[in-house]
Amino acid sequence: MRNIFLSTIALTALTLAPAHAQEKTSAEKPALEIGGGGRPVGEAWSRSPVHAQQGMAATAHPLASQIAIDILKKGGTAVDAAIAANAALGLMEPTGNGIGGDLFAIIWDPKTQKLYGLNGSGKSAMGTSYQEFIKQLGGSKTIPPFGPMPVTVPGTVDAWYEMHDRFGKLSMADILAPTITYAREGHPIAPVIGYYLQSNLNRFEQSLDMIGDFDNARNTYFKNGAPKAGEIFKNPDLANTLSKIAEGGRDAFYEGDIARRIDAYFKRIGGNLRYEDFAAHDSKWVEPGCVDYRKGYELCELPPNSQGFAALQMANILKNVDLAQWPRGSAEVLHYITEAKRLAFEDVARFYADPDASPAPLEWLLSDEYGKQRFALIDPAKATPAFGPGEPKLEGEGDTTYLTVADKDGMMVSLIQSNYRGMGSGLVADGLGFMFQDRGELYSLDAEHPNAYAPGKRPFQTIIPAFMKKDGKPFMSFGLMGGGMQPQGHVQVMVNLVDYGMNVQEAGDAARLNHDGGRQPTDDLAGAGADLLGILNVEPGIPAETVERLKAMGHKVEVVSNGAMFGGYQAITRDPETGVYTGATEMRKDGQALGY
Repeated sequence: MRNIFLSTIALTALTLAPAHAQEKTSAEKPALEIGGGGRPVGEAWSRSPVHAQQGMAATAHPLASQIAIDILKKGGTAVDAAIAANAALGLMEPTGNGIGGDLFAIIWDPKTQKLYGLNGSGKSAMGTSYQEFIKQLGGSKTIPPFGPMPVTVPGTVDAWYEMHDRFGKLSMADILAPTITYAREGHPIAPVIGYYLQSNLNRFEQSLDMIGDFDNARNTYFKNGAPKAGEIFKNPDLANTLSKIAEGGRDAFYEGDIARRIDAYFKRIGGNLRYEDFAAHDSKWVEPGCVDYRKGYELCELPPNSQGFAALQMANILKNVDLAQWPRGSAEVLHYITEAKRLAFEDVARFYADPDASPAPLEWLLSDEYGKQRFALIDPAKATPAFGPGEPKLEGEGDTTYLTVADKDGMMVSLIQSNYRGMGSGLVADGLGFMFQDRGELYSLDAEHPNAYAPGKRPFQTIIPAFMKKDGKPFMSFGLMGGGMQPQGHVQVMVNLVDYGMNVQEAGDAARLNHDGGRQPTDDLAGAGADLLGILNVEPGIPAETVERLKAMGHKVEVVSNGAMFGGYQAITRDPETGVYTGATEMRKDGQALGY
């Protein structure tokens, strides 16, 4: 019998208030003592997953999902549809992504029966040395989140063309056409995205001195303040930029007029990036790593400079205990997941960086033996105040959007794309219609750290797509956006499916934990000043008794009713016998899973 995860459900109050009241969070609305309706099938706190045979798309915006399905119906591959959806999300969900950011993907190719990984992340300015970078900080001990200093070369457009060249069928002009039309003619803002547009504008307004030039961003996104839910939003500059990319290919962005405009812009505002940095950019095909969990299930992730292998390390730790012996909402299960996360992130902070500059001991980190060693450090009765990273025996050393698409031939794409913190740096180049990422905030300033800033180097990346196999066959393409929430979210979804038998929609709707704190890849090697115990944030669906028991075990627990910090999930599973797809989408976002 499956253990019931949630004892209570946080319900959004019903109200007859005017339309602007929709922008309030559930925590801000008055309680009206009314609950939700019942369901004839499945948990009352979830909804039905979507089943289809020919193709499936799950994204964070209904219109983007529709665009993906339209591309599939025109004969496009899952990669074609994923690129089309990603382009649309850059317009429709600029709070999480855009062509000013980076992209990672995992692709299951049915022809070769193999997983392919793509690292589409960009580098720092080649002409700015560590010493010059430190001088530019003017004595600050941290890299600012806004303005030109954290901007690295955007990798998304090049990643689109890498995927398309290998797995695409339709022309890029056809793939980008729907977004170009929406950018010129407009689309209505979705509710959650409207909420995030306002919160991003609030942060930008508080940081204008740090940003420097905010006029272009204001004119692009906030001419009359933050667009609200239902308001029509247009971005003709982005339509023009995407048209140039559709006509001129990736070179239009990295070596043509767009790159020259960007070069001129950063020279004007005193930024470090130059034309040569864009011309030198390329994506990297990488080998996904997989670990056996249990019952024939494997979890697959991408290697550093992403944090994907943190989820694999967590899985390797947790497979040493039978979680299903306890109810899913019990203190024991949450305790083990939290301590596994803390242990894995100690290694993330110590080893994860650009592999071209500082290769990590990946084989050792993902070994069963090391997983057992780390599991042995967990006290089953209480939270350990502080863990440290492992000691390898070596011979020598956000905000984000996630989407997944599957096609009639069995190709499955797991794609994640981000500008990092919220909308990004606050900078929009003259006439281009997109904001630059602030991913460079994630360099360490400790010159000896593997993730230290250096010219022409990729920073540590939080964004990670995921994939699961069952008995060696493709089972699920999925992801969960949200900074450090991502690997621990991947593991919680996997536990819900494998250990507790939830369906793919319930596995994402169920209440989550988000442990925040511990050592970070941006710290110095000693982790000075880090809150090593951290804060264990949980959603209201976690039973009150569990919360009190976790506190008694030594965890610093906070119950958070706003789902913003618990990520955004999309998933598609495939039945190996029938080929039927099942899609699920995040109830904490605006999205939809659609199939045909």
